[in-house]
Amino acid sequence: MRIGILTNEYPPNVYGGAGVHVEYLTRELAALDDGQNFVRVLAFGEQAERSATLVVNGVKPPARIPAQDPRHSKLFDTLMQDLVMSGMATDLDIVHCHTWYSHFAGCLVKQLQDVPLVLTTHSLEPHRPWKVEQLGTAYHASSWLERTAYQNADGVVAVSAAMKNDVQAIYHVAPERVRVIHNGIDLQQYRPRPDPAVLGQYGIRADAPFVLFVGRITRQKGIIHLVNAIRHIRAGVQIVLCAGAPDTPEIAIEMTEAVERARAQSQHDIVWIQEMLPKDKVIALYTHAAIFVCPSVYEPFGIINLEAMACETPVVASSVGGIPEVVDHGVTGLLVAPEAISATEVEPRNPDQFSRDLAAAVNVLLDDPALRQSMAEKARLRVEQQFSWTSIARQTLGFYEELVAARGKRW
Repeated sequence: MRIGILTNEYPPNVYGGAGVHVEYLTRELAALDDGQNFVRVLAFGEQAERSATLVVNGVKPPARIPAQDPRHSKLFDTLMQDLVMSGMATDLDIVHCHTWYSHFAGCLVKQLQDVPLVLTTHSLEPHRPWKVEQLGTAYHASSWLERTAYQNADGVVAVSAAMKNDVQAIYHVAPERVRVIHNGIDLQQYRPRPDPAVLGQYGIRADAPFVLFVGRITRQKGIIHLVNAIRHIRAGVQIVLCAGAPDTPEIAIEMTEAVERARAQSQHDIVWIQEMLPKDKVIALYTHAAIFVCPSVYEPFGIINLEAMACETPVVASSVGGIPEVVDHGVTGLLVAPEAISATEVEPRNPDQFSRDLAAAVNVLLDDPALRQSMAEKARLRVEQQFSWTSIARQTLGFYEELVAARGKRW
């Protein structure tokens, strides 16, 4: 089968779960059936890779469109890149898009080449109202592009059962067009890998446990709520915030002020690593951490929790979106339920209580080393049994085959 993958993120330009998903899915698709399938990836950037079964090309905007509001420039660049993608994505049996950034291109390829269009639901714009801070009124355009694509898609991959429900509730996609296929993890890459030198490089003490956060500085990831929880966490514990790539200057300032406030209000050593680290260093941090915390207020799946669990680290996470399908409460970690304001305004109704609840769950695990060890072992086992990328690629290819066959075609 000749598979076209259209995406904003692809290595080395990966900043979220969608990019991680695309990286590993494409690799596994290209390896299935002894290389009988051909995968063509078009991504935003300057990538250039070629093998017998996988070709990757980066796409840059061919021109700049004047923007009355500077926040509209990203939308215009996206549309220009999508036009280029739709011209380059030729000779395909199916086209598969990831995030709204590639949806315009996918809709064009579907019409121009008469091939099935597949979308993977990594997130949905109506559940991310804070995006208006980044995009201005272009957020309404991104929402319209997303809605149009879901109305035209032949198949939708939901990364969790929660996302399947959201797709059907928000865009009224017929249930038979939606397939739940979870995200996965590279079990050989993500496993316990101690490296004390990484701790020393970032000033993390080896003689005291630390609580870890890894992720972008964005409303979605809820990092401000974790920072506000620090003063309620047991004494004698380090807090390591591996947090960079702020969405906006405003949230960068808010984060800085929150960390300064936390340092003033507690005796904890707070280590803030303000960059997105390479995988080997992140894996070392997961391995050495006593607890990983995922305080997201919106999370369609939460691949970051899989990464921590694969490194045998127990998790404290928000009970939102697809996270309960990953973290087994009481077995591989603890879940905390933030009371949302509404279905679309996903910020907690009581932020202070949410922060206190996060701290309480962290303290439960800090106070019980035996429970942490049991959860660590069971976390790795759960990942091994349910979330391998090879299995996920096989399920995805099977979905492709059904969609192509339904159009009366062969590959």
